[in-house]
Amino acid sequence: MSRIRRMVLDILKPHEPKITEMALRITKIEGVDGVNITVYEIDKETENVKITIEGSDLDFDKIQEVIEELGGTIHSIDEVVAGKRIIEEVKTPQDRH
Repeated sequence: MSRIRRMVLDILKPHEPKITEMALRITKIEGVDGVNITVYEIDKETENVKITIEGSDLDFDKIQEVIEELGGTIHSIDEVVAGKRIIEEVKTPQDRH
């Protein structure tokens, strides 16, 4: 059975809770092995963050539920890796700009 191993999410969230609390809450979800949250934009009331989640069997619905409980909104799913192992993205000639 294929499993989701990595997800990269673009999230809009209020300043509170802090990203430390959000990361710890996400790591409590079964199947999550690690979380990386990076703030890339801040305005008066919100923060845009990129969340990278890795694990053995990620459940998008549970992850979305926790993010929304904490006041966040998923803008987009920017990457998904599924299968028996994680395949890193490879640069190709088409990627040159």
